Amino acid sequence: MEIFERLKAAVPDDWNAYVGHPFVRGMGDGTLPEPAFRHYLVQDYLFLIQFARAYALAGYKARSLADLKAASAGVSAIVDTEMDLHVRLSERWGLSAADLESAVEARATVAYTRLVLEAGMSGDLLDLYTALAPCMIGYAEIGTALAALPGGLSPDNPYREWIAEYSGEGFQEAAQAARDQLDRLAADRLTEARWPALVDLFRQATRLEADFWEMGLTLAE
Repeated sequence: MEIFERLKAAVPDDWNAYVGHPFVRGMGDGTLPEPAFRHYLVQDYLFLIQFARAYALAGYKARSLADLKAASAGVSAIVDTEMDLHVRLSERWGLSAADLESAVEARATVAYTRLVLEAGMSGDLLDLYTALAPCMIGYAEIGTALAALPGGLSPDNPYREWIAEYSGEGFQEAAQAARDQLDRLAADRLTEARWPALVDLFRQATRLEADFWEMGLTLAE
């Protein structure tokens, strides 16, 4: 079993609460309140800036060319794909690029992104990619699940573009690359003694991802 699947299996309740959150279900059937999605878009843009920094940190901490290439691909996936998606989507929802860049980070945004950066600063690449996994790989899983719903990609679903992006080939390939990188790092650095701490880090990151959905749903600042 690949390391990501082992981590998910270790925290099933937390994982299911994240990928099955009411915010996610609301995107899938198109019932999510529009103000909640707009608030999410703004915060996720700020979120992605910090995640790009995390992948840049991975590049700094790389000990091989393969690790450096993986980090570079992560930065590119965020800066060249996800952030462009957010700008396009936001414009259609009445938000300009200036609105996104001038926004203040919500507490839920700070909580998860700083956990990731701290994991990378104080730990090694295995810690960093474990903390990143619920976002990069989790969004791919969510996108695939929502695209498979009867109305997920329906023209009547206002969230179909988000679903199409995260279920699409480009993002799915990026997520698979993240899985592969996590496996390579685990093969090199994971020991049984280290496993409980890694599970705890993955659990924290997963819970903070669920909190991020909740922030969007409740419009919490």
